[in-house]
Amino acid sequence: MSKVRVHNFTTSLDGFGTGEGQTQAAPFGHAGERLHEWMFATRFWGEMIGAQSGHSGADHAFAAMHEPGIGAEIMGAGKFGPPGWQDDPDHRGWWGPNPPFHTPVFVLTHRPRPSIEMEGGTTFHFLNTTPAEALNVAREAAGGQDIRLGGGPTVVRDFVAEGLVDHMHVVQVPVLLGRGVRLWDGLESLEEAYDIETVSTPSGVTHLTFTAKTR
Repeated sequence: MSKVRVHNFTTSLDGFGTGEGQTQAAPFGHAGERLHEWMFATRFWGEMIGAQSGHSGADHAFAAMHEPGIGAEIMGAGKFGPPGWQDDPDHRGWWGPNPPFHTPVFVLTHRPRPSIEMEGGTTFHFLNTTPAEALNVAREAAGGQDIRLGGGPTVVRDFVAEGLVDHMHVVQVPVLLGRGVRLWDGLESLEEAYDIETVSTPSGVTHLTFTAKTR
């Protein structure tokens, strides 16, 4: 069976996966770009934006695992757009006409709308359903490939709490945000369900990989 994977999900030292005050101009709220500066310096990111730049060290190696073998993505409403996007019938996501997913993407929202077909193979579908039911729909669309769980923190937390995530890559960066949305709340004793490995890199971040013990 296809696996559910989380890649490049970044948190602060105090566990916040996004800051407070998310807007169209500030997708991660008051955190700005501080959570993701490690990734912007990699060759993976350079290739994503069509630039010949970035290093190819350990951070790049972890970041590049985001792409292979993915047939569909599931994301929350907060990853698709800023608060209130459901009131804008013309909103088509943060990423412009050619989003970086190139697969079916299932957006979990309490206010579904018709699917949106974008350039490059991305089609956004909008679901008001449970994590397990969303996963069933995404698996059917993925054609045997894996499902990437894109975030935000609440969506990842909900899927982990229901035992639906097979592999999770979380990057802890050395900043304190103090406010926002936490990833780990309510997930006590997570180490009992996952084998956990850590790798620290010269950029100052720590890569944590969680592999489900019962898969």
